[in-house]
Amino acid sequence: MDKETRSDLKKLKEKRRSIDLLDQKLLMLLNQRLRVALEIGKIKRRIGKKAYDPTREKEVLEKLKLKNRGPLKEQNLIRIFRTIMKVCRQSQAQIFR
Repeated sequence: MDKETRSDLKKLKEKRRSIDLLDQKLLMLLNQRLRVALEIGKIKRRIGKKAYDPTREKEVLEKLKLKNRGPLKEQNLIRIFRTIMKVCRQSQAQIFR
């Protein structure tokens, strides 16, 4: 194995470590977001609102699209956050049962 290949393998390992750390942070943030969403669900239930608020979802997505500077493509940003919001809504729905 030549010197350049060894260097690239070392860089690959470092980048993978970075990804692992970012994944851990994302997991922590997703769980924090869900905890807040569950609290919101409790409040919505007490005041008689439904779990799903399409206007709010649209507002969230619009704000995110404006803040996105890439390289994440807008269509992927929307897909990711719609999934996150869907999971939060499904978790909130348990409160409404």
